[in-house]
Amino acid sequence: MADHRALIQSFVDMINDHDISRMSEHTAAGHIDHNPVVEDGIEANTEFWKQIFAAFPDIRIAVHDVISDGDRVSGRFEYSGTHQGAFFGVEATGRTLTFQSIDIWRVENGLLAEHWDQLDMGGMFHQLGVDFYAMQGAGA
Repeated sequence: MADHRALIQSFVDMINDHDISRMSEHTAAGHIDHNPVVEDGIEANTEFWKQIFAAFPDIRIAVHDVISDGDRVSGRFEYSGTHQGAFFGVEATGRTLTFQSIDIWRVENGLLAEHWDQLDMGGMFHQLGVDFYAMQGAGA
């Protein structure tokens, strides 16, 4: 399963290089994303990262763990970047954020075909000076 771990490292390198032109080298065209803010498909995945780069132009990902088993690969990641553009309705604050995620992918034909993730949205927005949970209630 070393190939799956290498695929994740290559994907992270692509993100750290901010080179989403290489998305098709990592992500299946019919990519399924279980994150509620990312639609399915490689185009939606590419658009999501464009929005992240616009909000956090210096974003970097550190890989802490990658575990592979069968057609699944998971990892624990830490993101850091400076909030320099609008992000989910929050205008640029100039604050530096650090947040973590745990991600699981299903790999098919050497590409990321399906994705699940968990991250601390409350903690992320707290660093921006926003009460995420109050913001969610206001939108309901």
